[in-house]
Amino acid sequence: MRGAAVLALVLLAGCSSQQADETPKVAEGGERIACALAGAREFSESCAVDRAEVDNTLTLIVRHPDGAFRRFAVVRDGRGLVVADGSEQARTAIEGDKLAVSVADDRYLFPAKIKSKRADAKP
Repeated sequence: MRGAAVLALVLLAGCSSQQADETPKVAEGGERIACALAGAREFSESCAVDRAEVDNTLTLIVRHPDGAFRRFAVVRDGRGLVVADGSEQARTAIEGDKLAVSVADDRYLFPAKIKSKRADAKP
């Protein structure tokens, strides 16, 4: 009987480690974007973005490979994106043709359409 209990524990331990290894390397969902999560130094194309209209505002849901996600609202005031939920603020910057967004230890690179200032626009 004691041997059966030990065997059951070994089998359960094997299942647990197998499940940990099955975490997807790339999030499921729409368009892929580069992200560096949990303080990672290097970006990888492992996050997915889905789009939704919420209260007449375009919302981007960024899905992480581990199942976590962040929601961003698209704004037209020059910032590009703001956090749609949660208390942490997004920091944004233009990097080439990308919008770099940082929230806590997570960083994302979104494709961006950057509008140049019109020559006849008033400062």
